[in-house]
Amino acid sequence: MKYLCLIVFLAIVIAQNSSYLGVKAVSSDGFVSRKGVQFILNGKPFYANGFNAYWLAYEATDPTTRFKITYVFQNATIHGLTIARTWGFRDGGYRALQIAPGVYDEKTFQGLDFAIAEAKRLGIKMIITFVNNYSDFGGRKQYVDWAKTTGQNVSSDDDFYTNPLVKQYYKNHVKTMVNRVNTFTKVAYKDEPTILGWELMNEPQCRADPSGKTLMAWINEMAPYVKSVDSKHLLSTGLEGFYGDSSPQRKTSLNPVAANVLGTDFIANHNLDAIDFASIHSYPDLWFPNLDEKSRLDFLRKWLVDHLEDAQNILRKPLILGEFGKPTNIPGYTQAQRDAVFNATFDTIYESAQKGGPAAGALFWHVISDGMTNFKDPLSIVLSENSTTVNIITEESRKLGLIGGKGKLSKTKI
Repeated sequence: MKYLCLIVFLAIVIAQNSSYLGVKAVSSDGFVSRKGVQFILNGKPFYANGFNAYWLAYEATDPTTRFKITYVFQNATIHGLTIARTWGFRDGGYRALQIAPGVYDEKTFQGLDFAIAEAKRLGIKMIITFVNNYSDFGGRKQYVDWAKTTGQNVSSDDDFYTNPLVKQYYKNHVKTMVNRVNTFTKVAYKDEPTILGWELMNEPQCRADPSGKTLMAWINEMAPYVKSVDSKHLLSTGLEGFYGDSSPQRKTSLNPVAANVLGTDFIANHNLDAIDFASIHSYPDLWFPNLDEKSRLDFLRKWLVDHLEDAQNILRKPLILGEFGKPTNIPGYTQAQRDAVFNATFDTIYESAQKGGPAAGALFWHVISDGMTNFKDPLSIVLSENSTTVNIITEESRKLGLIGGKGKLSKTKI
């Protein structure tokens, strides 16, 4: 308890004194780049496990709650986790980042600034997503609604991908993000090596065109655009990994039936020069609720192995498992089941990485800080609880880091 109180006190002092971070936020690491199927950092292959924390900017908008970001980052480094995936959006609504097209709330932007600055200070790389597929925190729906208020003839969320004004809204947001100068570090996001890369969208889907042509056209337009305004960072799609018409055998053998109407194509959507690494997610409990536990675990392994095989042989790019987890509210849930999912996931990633394969790391969904009841859900994990799952996370992340040449768990710097 004394340690926690000290953390909270120091974090509040840091959060209220931007000049401290401006002086201290000097990273010894360079940009993460790509060579073949591997990430490279400072001339060496880079492998790292990590976590999702979509709430970072939201909580950091209020200086009195910024200690939660500091505390969760410090816990992450103690447990060997060195990649954080978070939202670079909150479109409309409470604590919005983008209040209206091209109009931003400076307090919320400073919250994201703080999260990036703390990640830099503590040696964590970040993957930041530009927009949400879903209406949570605005997403595609908010962009379409904004266009509708100007008299645009739009009626579906999927008009996001084709309406010229909506597409311009998206490009404007991307440009604003990459050109943002961090108020703590004084470094533009596009020049910040703490950012590992960007994602075009969280779990893009287009039900209006199951053939995949509409989403493919959008990626073909937006991926090169992102690269045109930020050539230093890596880029991925944010896809779940469902196969499309370019891989009929995989589509039949791997996709949940419901995924075949989502208009995505794992191979085609990643197989362009502007996309640097592949993205997949894994939720067999949600995709196959009627399967037994062993069958879901078998699917998980096959899902990962087959995607890694395609990343190696077809895409020739690294792959990050951007989301995975085990919900605690499914019938018959046990801690041992969650441990089995984490073990199977991390073991598969490690086996690929150990051979120099494309598996760059796995990011579980999702971490929260102590006492964060407002973001607690059946998938959340508190690292300080030191559960058996957290022990697995720690050991597996240590092993993966050794392959990349880090040699030991990061030390927490206060």
